[in-house]
Amino acid sequence: MTSIFQRAMGDEFDRLHPALQRRFSVGLSSGTACVGRGVMDRVWHRAGGWVRPFLALGATRHILLPRSGRDVPFVIENFPYEDSFGRETVTFARTFTFPRARPARFDATMIYSPERGCIVDYLGTHQHLATDLELTADQEGALVIRSTAHRFREGPVDVNVPDIFAADARVRESYDQDMDHFRIEVEVVNRRFGPLFGYEGSFTAEYLDVAEHGVPSRLRPVREQARA
Repeated sequence: MTSIFQRAMGDEFDRLHPALQRRFSVGLSSGTACVGRGVMDRVWHRAGGWVRPFLALGATRHILLPRSGRDVPFVIENFPYEDSFGRETVTFARTFTFPRARPARFDATMIYSPERGCIVDYLGTHQHLATDLELTADQEGALVIRSTAHRFREGPVDVNVPDIFAADARVRESYDQDMDHFRIEVEVVNRRFGPLFGYEGSFTAEYLDVAEHGVPSRLRPVREQARA
């Protein structure tokens, strides 16, 4: 078997830098997890009276980042597990430690959906938001992730997110061979109002045996969503 990222990318996965291939091979078949630790050179959000409460509301479900800063310690935890619907799932739990504040979490869990033919990214603690992701390798062997369609699910409600509320993400993750670390750049943009928040920095990766370490319960969502 291959990882969910290999299934989504097909032959293009082989164009990634070997370090990125290893990092995105985490899954049930490999039995490995990846924990990255480093520093974000810059974490930013758009100024404006309406943006801060919007970000603060999203932060209650670990969806958005309401703070900004420089040289912010950062951890990303990618653990594979089988969810309650039998789907291979990989956590993307990002923790930012700002000075004189509680650590901020930005969480997602990802599956590969054969029906949609792509990675589906469930955002936050309750998987209210499901987003289709497009993964490509650029000319330098970096992984570029772009979000496309967004759906909101709560009970019987199942609707596409209107553009006024939709926030599209662009992520570029690369490997600096000279510095022996990964670099990441993230920008989240509202389709009508422009950039909302983002971060950029670097980290090193440690690979763990999932059978030995298990999957920390704090990384799993409070509620899982069956609909992709």
